[in-house]
Amino acid sequence: MADIKSYLKEKEKREQNQLNYKEKIRKHKLTALYRVLLVLAAVGALVALVILQYQRHIYTDYDTVSALSRETAGTATDIRLGDAILTYSQDGAHCTNLKGEVTWNRTYEMQDIRIAVCDDVAAIGNYNGRSIYVQNTQEQLGEITTTMPIRDLAVSATGCVTAVLADTDVTWINTYAPTGEMLYTGQAHMYDSGYPVSVSLSPSAELLGVSYIYVDAGVLKTNIAFYNFGAVGENQSDHIVSVYSYSDLLVPYIQFMNDSTAFAVGDTRLMMYTGSQKPVVAAEYLYEKEIQSVFFSDRYVGLVFLSDDTASAYQMDVYDVNAQKVGSYYFDIDYTDIFFSQDYFVAYNETECEIITLGGVEKFKGTFDKTVRLMIPAGGTYKYAIVTENSIDTIQLK
Repeated sequence: MADIKSYLKEKEKREQNQLNYKEKIRKHKLTALYRVLLVLAAVGALVALVILQYQRHIYTDYDTVSALSRETAGTATDIRLGDAILTYSQDGAHCTNLKGEVTWNRTYEMQDIRIAVCDDVAAIGNYNGRSIYVQNTQEQLGEITTTMPIRDLAVSATGCVTAVLADTDVTWINTYAPTGEMLYTGQAHMYDSGYPVSVSLSPSAELLGVSYIYVDAGVLKTNIAFYNFGAVGENQSDHIVSVYSYSDLLVPYIQFMNDSTAFAVGDTRLMMYTGSQKPVVAAEYLYEKEIQSVFFSDRYVGLVFLSDDTASAYQMDVYDVNAQKVGSYYFDIDYTDIFFSQDYFVAYNETECEIITLGGVEKFKGTFDKTVRLMIPAGGTYKYAIVTENSIDTIQLK
């Protein structure tokens, strides 16, 4: 009997020890977990602090990281082509990368240049001319010869070109491969569809947007038509997949932001369209003030107005690809150009620059040491190439 009691006591003691051991393991695991969570919380707080400091950091000056010499005529014009510089004049054009290397050079004679750019592709033609030159940042892609005078043109990222051509009683809207082969052709009659005042190709060249104006019973009207050159448009009359009519509204500008988003700007309204096959109206925004300029990227479109705020000269309303208004932003610079980069925009002219985030923070406002013709993001955070008549300088804000 005594042995049984001793056995039971020993068993109870062993079980208690096992429970204590398990409890110690559980507490140890919890302690380790708490430590890990504490470390993660500390790291998260540190990251949040760094991000907050980055977002709130204000730049007051810049360092010149590198400087390259270049030669160009004072009468030439510099524009951005991808991450390179397209320089053109009435005598010819050439492309220069940010290393200062000329990647191609083309000569021609043009009096009234028409130029279209999409990503890193450019098409250059002459109003009333019959030749269009197509090139990207690396090479010349081809030459297109038309049979009628050129009125307007648009280009895609693939190098396809849509040209508006004048005929006696009709206007032709032809789309070509960069090597000159005609891919699609269509007609526009003033008494029927109207006159095409603006054309835009999607980057893939699958969609074409056209703004037609016409007068009906003494009232100016606009038709926005979208054409699909892919499988969806094959069974549609003239490849037209959607048309939107606007009465008493002049819409002189239509533009694709990417393959599934386009916008059109009228004298009193912004219209945004979405859809990679049959674009539909995503949103419309009315305004009473006169638009001064329009700027866009593949993510944002900005409309610049004169500001009602006496503290600022200009107001820019920004909208995103989801057709949502991001905000209104105010600045003073008499800009020659504005471009979007990541979550901010840059407004600049020959002597000044102002950078404002889409969160409303003024990151930089200052002056250049040289007369600037063009400003391009140079791959780093707040790092840019500034192009002058005789140099390409890479600067880093500080």
